[in-house]
Parts: sequence; structure tokens; C-alpha cells
Amino acid sequence: NDVTEILAVNLEDLTRPVFPLVSREQGFNAQIDHAHGQFYILTNDTHVNSRLAAVSSAQPDYAKWQTLVEGSDTQYLKSLQTFNFGVVLHLSRNALEAIAVMPYDEQPMYDVDFAETVYDVSLGTNPEFDTATLRVNYESMITPMQVIDIDVATQTQTIRKQQAIPSGYTPSDYVTERIMAPARDGAQIPISIVYHKSFKPDGTAPLLLYAYGAYGVSMSPNFSTTRLSLLDRGFAFAIAHTRGGDEMGYQWYLDGKMEKRQNAFNDFVDVAQHLVDKQYTHAGNISIMGASAGGKMMGAAITMAPNMWRSVILDVPFVDVLNTMLDASLPLTPPEWSEWGNPISDKTAFETILSYSPYEQIQVREYPPMMVTGGLNDPRVTYWEPAKWTAKMRHRKTDKNLLVMRMNMSAGHFANSGRYGRLLDIAEEYAFILTAHGINQ
Repeated sequence: NDVTEILAVNLEDLTRPVFPLVSREQGFNAQIDHAHGQFYILTNDTHVNSRLAAVSSAQPDYAKWQTLVEGSDTQYLKSLQTFNFGVVLHLSRNALEAIAVMPYDEQPMYDVDFAETVYDVSLGTNPEFDTATLRVNYESMITPMQVIDIDVATQTQTIRKQQAIPSGYTPSDYVTERIMAPARDGAQIPISIVYHKSFKPDGTAPLLLYAYGAYGVSMSPNFSTTRLSLLDRGFAFAIAHTRGGDEMGYQWYLDGKMEKRQNAFNDFVDVAQHLVDKQYTHAGNISIMGASAGGKMMGAAITMAPNMWRSVILDVPFVDVLNTMLDASLPLTPPEWSEWGNPISDKTAFETILSYSPYEQIQVREYPPMMVTGGLNDPRVTYWEPAKWTAKMRHRKTDKNLLVMRMNMSAGHFANSGRYGRLLDIAEEYAFILTAHGINQ
């Protein structure tokens, strides 16, 4: 995950040997595309957020790479694709995705404009090099997924496909926004929020808060048909873009892993407090949800601030971190050491993981209503993790609140299969949340 090796083949002369462009020994990651006798390279060799470089394909030595876009603390270059008209970059700034075009004729790089202020966009399928049209995938928390063709010369956008909502949907009935929450160490944590236009920020509404915050995965502010059932019942829905993801750049990810893992948990609790302070909801009226590594965050949150939550959904939660990382016989344990640390050989890693591992941190006290899920065939979070966590929690909690475990005997990490399997799972989880909030219709 930390280094790349790239070899090139000259398709115009297959008698020429394969030649290396990037070797593992150089110790950095890179993506490469080709156009008009040049290799274009995204690489993190000089900055964690990557730079864009170019080099002649006739002499592609590393020493000859010329920087076109410098690495920046405020701009994270994620991917590239070359076309006849220029280089297209997928990037993010301040937790907002963007598509930028850099023409070959030394005209300045420019962003493709979109009407909304909070959205998710990525490069679509663009198989043709010699084209004047760029295809992107676009959505927001109030706009269903769209496939958009952009005329590069005129910037005209044409929607080629849009997700249909058979039950009917009016985007103007909903509002989305992006705010920033101050973390306890001074960092600013992005929050994406959506709610019905009738929502009143007076502190009385229920709110569902979601987070993942691991592996450098960005939690995009995307559209969800199932979420509408909560919004129409008066909920606000928020995503906490905590450290551990890469929404604010690659350093954002580094600041939430290994010995800095606690930052992600602190961010989540601080986001919840900020939503209370801004009267989107009130303490004790927030339900929280996370899956896998996000489930681990939920396990930490209920220990850190148990009185903040109305209910908690832990989907296939990675809650027995220490014991799993101590078992090198599990096939996925050694690859995970680069994310959490190796507690077998590193005392500091052992103590760090012990300090937050949800299974070890269960205390004798009251907890909110909780629903835990697992899959018998899950190779990523083995079924015994949620099972043993639930058993220990039942033994130690002193309240009479619901603690439900749904162990799917035929599913893996990604829940039920089939056309409606996931919808049935979500319906059950939403029913649990609504019950906790006293909403019966």
C-alpha cells in the first residue's frame, strides 16, 4: 500500500524490452498515464497530498520529472486521466471533491463547476482518448446519482443518466449543508448534513450521526433512498468526516491511524457536541451508526460519552482489536499492522490499542439501546468479535435498555445478498432507531 512499481511497454514496438518507470525501491506511490509523447505522473514522492509531474517517454528517468502542479497542504490529488485535450485530475480541497482540467497548451488549470456547494464527484468511464467530452459521476445528499457528460470547450453539462426514485422524490424538499466543528485539539472537522426543509434547528429534533474514519477512506456526501424515511420523520442526518479518512488530505488519514487513532474517536464525540451546541439536536437525542472500522468508533463513543446517544447501531463492528491484532494466524491480521500497529512486537502499539479497543473498555455502567450485527462468513470482522463483545456488554451493563444482536448465518462482511437483502437489514436497523426515539409511525 505504501510503494508502487510501474513498468511500461511500447505497444508500437513490442521488440523493445519492458522498462521501469517507478520501482518499489524508490519508496513512494505513483499513478501514470500517457499522452503526446509524455508520461504524466501523480506521485507522493515530495508531498503526502501528491504532485503532478511530466516526463518525456523517450527519456523517462526520475531525475527528469518536471513538476506541473506542486503538492499542497490544501489540495489532495487523487487520480488522473489523460485525453487529447489535456490532463484531468480528480482532487479534493477542504473535504470537497473536484474535477480539474489542465490543457496542454499552457492555459491555466480550471475546475469544472457544479451548482451545489456540497456534493460528490468522480471521473466516470472515459474509454476514448480523442474526445471533446468528459464523463463524470455526480451526486449529493439531495441529488440522486447522475452520469454527466461535459463539453470541455463550452463547459456545457448534459445529464445522460439519473437514478430513478420510483416512489417519487422532490429535491427541493430537502436541504444539505457543510459545517465545521472545532475538535478539542484545534482541528476543524467537516460535517455533511441533510434534513427536510421543515426541519427547525431549535435543538428538539432527532439526529442520526454516521462515521467511518479509517484506512484513508472518504465518506462521500452521497444520496440514499433509504435515508429519506428518516428525513421525512423529522430526523437530520450527519456524516462526521473524522481523521482517519482522507477527506482533508492524506495527512488527515495519517493523523487518525496508529498511535494517533484516538484522534478519530475524539473527533466523533466533538462533532456530536458541536451539533448540540448549534441546536441541530440535543444531548441524548442522537443515534449513531458505523460499520466495520466505523463500528469500532461506535464502540469507543459509547464508552467516551454514553449519555450523548439515544441509540447505537454497530454493523459488523471491529470491536476486539487487540486480540485480533495479537493473532498472527488470522490471514488479515499481518496486513492490518500497518494501520493499527503490531502489538506482538511493539509495546507502544499494544498499549495504544489496549487504550481504545472497545472489548477491553467495556465498563460496569448504564448504556443506551444498542443493536449489533455480524456475519457468520465474514472474513474481515470474524463473527466472534461482535458475539463476544455483546456477551461481555450484557454481563457488565447495569441498565435495562435493549441490546440486540443480529447474527446473519449466511452473510459475510457486506450483509444480506439478493436484491432486497440490504434493504431488509436497513429497515430493521431504522426500526430499532425509531423505537429508541419513541417514533411509532
